[in-house]
Amino acid sequence: MLGVLARHGLVEGRTIAIDATTLEANAAMRSIVRKDDGRTYDAFLDDLAKASGIETPTRENRAKLDKTRKKKGSNDDWTHPGDPDARIAKMKDGRTHLAHKAEHATDLDTTAIVAVTVQPADRGDTTSVYETLAEASDHLAEAHIEGGVQEVVLDKGYHSNDVLSGLTELGMRSYASEPDRGRRRWKDNEQARDAVYANRRRMKGARGQRLRKRRGEIAERSHAHCYETGGLRRVHVRRHENVAKRVLLQAATYNLALMMRALLGVGTPKGLAGRLAAALRGLAALDRVSHALLRLLAALVESIARLIELPRGPRVRLAAA
Repeated sequence: MLGVLARHGLVEGRTIAIDATTLEANAAMRSIVRKDDGRTYDAFLDDLAKASGIETPTRENRAKLDKTRKKKGSNDDWTHPGDPDARIAKMKDGRTHLAHKAEHATDLDTTAIVAVTVQPADRGDTTSVYETLAEASDHLAEAHIEGGVQEVVLDKGYHSNDVLSGLTELGMRSYASEPDRGRRRWKDNEQARDAVYANRRRMKGARGQRLRKRRGEIAERSHAHCYETGGLRRVHVRRHENVAKRVLLQAATYNLALMMRALLGVGTPKGLAGRLAAALRGLAALDRVSHALLRLLAALVESIARLIELPRGPRVRLAAA
């Protein structure tokens, strides 16, 4: 798909933005089991209640006991038997659910999605960024796009010493929003200091501010089109390889809409149908106008014919009078 977009000048790949979102997994929290012995959540709470002196725990006893327990949803202890790749995570709306993490690399010059990866939902942004960046570089090389990735635009979640130092070593300029961490100490860490200060200097410049606003507009838009409007905020397949196929189809559809918009002026089938309907309505209106003109012309010809058929005598007598 990138090769087709590149032939139409819709991929440059020089400046990309990386952003991630969580997708609700096709797995319920009530079905999770312990990794060590396979006990269900209710069975685990029953054992805790019996250990505390409650012989026949009720649902209220389990709820009360579970309410005061810390780290009750650790991914180190729990898994889902039907989808082991799903992880317990907090969704965008604040709910806790089993989820997957989808990460996009978007071309900020053309808005095309260069790469998309599916990773565990509990993997941090500073760790997942490397896989997505490598995927984007490989796709650009396969599409024979020269230059490769030169600038990477990130939000605050990706800002870390290791990420900025790693991008500098790869010869890429970072534009990462920096969270407020207070006074930093750089003893025996000059490489990270130089990378952080260079990133801070770039972000304060005019181009850094433009790219920051562009990232919020373009990168977030790709998530909205693929998962909100595209109806994939909850996936209906299991395991990462199947989720990745489904997400890749969404990204390909997004890029196809971009190409349609460039070639036809519309980016969705509904928009194209609207254009066709408008064209048909225009043709129908033109047909009505042409019929009205024909009727008017026929009436004019008939009037002229009647005038020609009138006798000349009376006209001369009237003129003489």
